[in-house]
Amino acid sequence: MSESPDRTPLPRSFFDRPVLEVAPDLLGRTLVRTTEEGRIELRLTEVEAYAGAIDPGSHAFRGRTARNAVMFGPPGHAYVYFTYGMWHCLNLVCGPEGEASGVLLRAGEVLHGADLARPRRRSVRKDTELAKGPARLATALDVPGTLNGTDVCAGQDAPLAVLTGTPPSPSLIRTGPRTGVGGDGAGHPWRFWITEDPTVSPYRPHTPRKRRLDPSRPDA
Repeated sequence: MSESPDRTPLPRSFFDRPVLEVAPDLLGRTLVRTTEEGRIELRLTEVEAYAGAIDPGSHAFRGRTARNAVMFGPPGHAYVYFTYGMWHCLNLVCGPEGEASGVLLRAGEVLHGADLARPRRRSVRKDTELAKGPARLATALDVPGTLNGTDVCAGQDAPLAVLTGTPPSPSLIRTGPRTGVGGDGAGHPWRFWITEDPTVSPYRPHTPRKRRLDPSRPDA
């Protein structure tokens, strides 16, 4: 990047807006993860919006549960969930409290702290792959479930923070269907990314899981 990113923390008012405004506006922002080992800074390059009660693809579509409770809380907090029994994914809650919308952080460029991220992502061949996908991003940054509910507006020394960074020109932002979302939410063009950025993950449409047939059953 040709210019130094702005290190001013984003205020809570940034997140207290409709999710379809916040999501593309997160591109180019700097996500900071601070641990006892050190700090990793990442430029966000790909995100997805999830609009709660009006969005069949959202975890909050059917209402509040123990798992998604953070999404119903105040904006500017992290919603971390466990998926496929293996990986965590990181979202940022936005919109008015009670409306349960959020932005999934899908990919980014590690600007600082790659030496901390590499041991967590030993399978990658190059640094552009360290955070190329939501589970990879959370793994590279060491985002465990205990960070669920973390206030990302508490200052850049907090476990998670989002700084102003360097937003891209609007002409570089692309939008399309969300990765892996099926059903009524499949066609929503709520995935946003910086065009031609090498850290952006490949798009994959939803693939329905096939039911495993049991030969002992008469309907198998």
